[in-house]
Amino acid sequence: MTGAGAPAGDEGTLLIRSRRMVVDGGVREAAAFVRDHRIEVVGDYDLRRDADRVVDLGDLPLLPGLVDSHVHVNEPGRTEWEGFATATRAALAGGVTTICDMPLNSSPVTTTVAALRLKTQAAAGQCAVDVAFWGGAVPGNAGDIGPLLDAGVIGFKCFLIDSGIPEFPPLSREELRAAMALLADSGAPMIVHAEDPTQVTEPAGASYDAFVASRPPVAERRAIETVISAAAFSGARAHIVHLAAGECAALISSAKAAGIALSAETCPHYLFFAAEEVPPGHTEFKCCPPVRYAVNREALWRALGDGAIDAIVSDHSPCTPSLKGLPNGDFRTAWGGISSLQLGLPVVWSVARRRGFTLADIARWMSVFPADLAGLATKGQIAAGFDADLVAFDPDASWQVHGAELLHKHPVTPYDGRTLTGRVERVWLGGAEVTPDGPPRGRLLARGGETLDA
Repeated sequence: MTGAGAPAGDEGTLLIRSRRMVVDGGVREAAAFVRDHRIEVVGDYDLRRDADRVVDLGDLPLLPGLVDSHVHVNEPGRTEWEGFATATRAALAGGVTTICDMPLNSSPVTTTVAALRLKTQAAAGQCAVDVAFWGGAVPGNAGDIGPLLDAGVIGFKCFLIDSGIPEFPPLSREELRAAMALLADSGAPMIVHAEDPTQVTEPAGASYDAFVASRPPVAERRAIETVISAAAFSGARAHIVHLAAGECAALISSAKAAGIALSAETCPHYLFFAAEEVPPGHTEFKCCPPVRYAVNREALWRALGDGAIDAIVSDHSPCTPSLKGLPNGDFRTAWGGISSLQLGLPVVWSVARRRGFTLADIARWMSVFPADLAGLATKGQIAAGFDADLVAFDPDASWQVHGAELLHKHPVTPYDGRTLTGRVERVWLGGAEVTPDGPPRGRLLARGGETLDA
């Protein structure tokens, strides 16, 4: 690892103003002064500084760049599914200025230092936004956890159920405890795909209802109980990824109240869609755990409002259209994963605003907490000392999604044809205004925010 690093190029200083800036957990008139790629000071709207560039956004809100801590890029090895160039361009277009890449479904999976090196070499020079990397915890690689931490991973991902990728098998209860014990002193989290395989069955048919019934909420609940036990035993930080079952919120809240280091995320698709509206054969909606019914969706929103759920991240998990079996897919055999990296901000805002949430809530769920989870201390906030990753967002713009126009590698998305509210207008990465068709300026990051050697 080298020092703090900085994006290529030097545009000089920047003074940016907005009458609706997300600052200090609220929205107010403010200005930020940027020097050397970081925010030097945040002050009143009429803040005066000698700056090379002055941008006045007027009433257009300014948010911190989003941090998406759950993205499957799949390069190297399955780059035909998605790669760093396409994924990071899509992220930038959606106001995401930092992504955290999952240890699967690339090949090799990121369970050794050698595999991490192959991944960073593949990413080098391609990334339109900053990228950090999760390591993988699988049976038999306990000896790799310390070296991977030293090499710069931000934490570890594991499954308690079949991942769908043979080279990334699940951990048993005992293996989970042992792996988490190795992480306790580092503060790095274990993030867990929490479904109990004893509660999951084969779908009784090809329909979406049969698929949902095969992965019931109890599967999530039993697995989360396993994670809570491991966290209490080890003292390590645990995080539940892509929570789909709203009924589990009370269990998570109780564990937090007991002082267990536990947190949870959900995803835009669980907050936007409901099982009742999934058409037959439309396997672009398939993910694991599944999108559940409308009453469950409302429970997830309540859990976000109550603080039981801490974050919203994409779980962008694309594949080739053939693996989805489209246009008439079978929910028993189609690959499970939803492509939404470019759309998360407007998707969430479209439904959050109707429930009385604010842009400050969006920033807390989609920037502040994911940055903290990933240990990226200078990401996720508009505040002095933080990276000048900024997003100008029009919260009132209405537009229709056309899958073929998205920048993901494949146009398969359940949002195709949906009308959303909110549009990303401008993005700054390290104080430089960037666009998806511009040169890639993203850095590869280690835990703590240092630049990771490729």
